[in-house]
Amino acid sequence: MKFSKRLESCELSPIRKFYPYEVECGKRGIKIYHLNIGQPDIKTPQAFFDAIRNFKNPVVAYAPSPGQPELLQAIVRYYEKLGIHYETSDILITSGGSEALNMTLSAILNEGDEILVPEPYYSNYKTFTRMAGGVPVPIPTLPEKGYRITSREEIEAHITPRTRAMLFTNPNNPTGVVMSNEELRMLADVAKEHELFLIADEVYREFVYEGEIPMSVGAFEDLAENAIIIDSVSKRFSACGARVGCIVSRNHQLHEQLAKLSQARLSVATIDQVGATALYNIQGDYFAETRDEYRRRRDTIYEGLMQIPGVVCSKPQGAFYVMAKLPVDNVEKFQTWLLTEFSDRNETIMFAPGDGFYSTPGMGLQEVRMAYVINQQDLKRATELLALALRQYPGRTNG
Repeated sequence: MKFSKRLESCELSPIRKFYPYEVECGKRGIKIYHLNIGQPDIKTPQAFFDAIRNFKNPVVAYAPSPGQPELLQAIVRYYEKLGIHYETSDILITSGGSEALNMTLSAILNEGDEILVPEPYYSNYKTFTRMAGGVPVPIPTLPEKGYRITSREEIEAHITPRTRAMLFTNPNNPTGVVMSNEELRMLADVAKEHELFLIADEVYREFVYEGEIPMSVGAFEDLAENAIIIDSVSKRFSACGARVGCIVSRNHQLHEQLAKLSQARLSVATIDQVGATALYNIQGDYFAETRDEYRRRRDTIYEGLMQIPGVVCSKPQGAFYVMAKLPVDNVEKFQTWLLTEFSDRNETIMFAPGDGFYSTPGMGLQEVRMAYVINQQDLKRATELLALALRQYPGRTNG
């Protein structure tokens, strides 16, 4: 039997590819500290559950394809608080940020078109781009430079006649780097000059731990035709299982194309949209307490990693991930060993291997992404397990 060459060119998610080993650990009674996936243990706000409980419609009918009007209006009010005005027609509700990215790339790419992505980057960008027929083109960044793009020349060197867009996350997954407003302006200027879309994945917007929260690309009035925002309730409200995201753009021609996709898939889950509307309508500064908790967790894991000989990492500024280089021959081999041969008091750890966040061959083989989405006590234990495992691992290097 033959299968899609597009899909065959894709790889398993570095975040979920070790699931079979995880299942076997469970059978052996081994507890795993999950640092491999951004699934927070922060409680989803009660407003979400109350809204669903109070849903009284006798029929769970299809929602409108663009999204429930109440949710669209709530998102408009959210952006108004950021000083950005959108109409409800500028917003399309999607089944999570993943569908938002899939739809956006399907709308703008032809076979062989290119997307520029600062590297390392969220691993699923590669899959979404390839499934849309596109080619992800990495813009390398280095830990020695804080994983930052330091000049527009670094970007323009990768632009070709096939380049259609730049795609980035801010704050960044996996590095935790937060782009400054000046860096965002640089990207905006490049996008305008070269007539590119600028796709900003802003799902971690509120989670910044030093300095001011960076502006949204939606704040650039001169970028109305270029800017596309990808957003979601998953991380912001710790509601990953409520698959509600959105595409936000003032480009009306883009929305005309997106409508073909949104109408074909009928609608996003009605009940999830009811709950998401309640989340956007939460009063007060819900994010301050959540941000403080993540800051404490960030400090805990960073301090733990810095005490392990041979580990190299920078202190993340935002999101809830840290990228670290380990003194091992290969992190995938190390992760397999952790799940099959290592345990201490019937406990072990999982992380996401770093090579899955790169397109450049040979990069990330000694790097891991860790998500600090579990409580501080568990994070301390996880770093203790990592230190112990590194002392025992047969493939340890000198760093």
